Amino acid sequence: MTHMSRRRLLISVASIAATAPFAATAQASAPIIHVVKDINCGCCTAWVEILGNAGFTVTTQASMGTLLIRHKLENGIPQQMHSCHTGEVEGYMIEGHVPPVDIRRLLDERPEAIGLAVPGMPYGSSGMGPEDQREAYDVFLIRKDGSTEIFARYDAA
Repeated sequence: MTHMSRRRLLISVASIAATAPFAATAQASAPIIHVVKDINCGCCTAWVEILGNAGFTVTTQASMGTLLIRHKLENGIPQQMHSCHTGEVEGYMIEGHVPPVDIRRLLDERPEAIGLAVPGMPYGSSGMGPEDQREAYDVFLIRKDGSTEIFARYDAA
């Protein structure tokens, strides 16, 4: 059995105490995204997992059918931008399989906008199959007047 000297024990405790505030700060600064999704949707669950792995704190709420569509419309997401799940992060709406890197860019740039959308469910987008088999798709910025513009473009793999 290995014995720890008093000095080594004190150094270990001091090291843990010194790094604890940084761990708490890192966790506290993780963006919190609330996702409204169909409870039975596998791709929604995959997207939530991708967000968590990318450092977001994710909460989810089950919804379906007309309630989910109404939630999207009430939050300014035009019908042509709809997908299967809707997130909200720091006042922005995130519709569909938007990659985490684009969400972070949105939060860094803070444009006057409703949020981002990847309409439909393009194969190879975040949560929709392997990226190395991705079909081309665009991430759209939804402006407050309902207009859209391309925020990011992903070519086919």
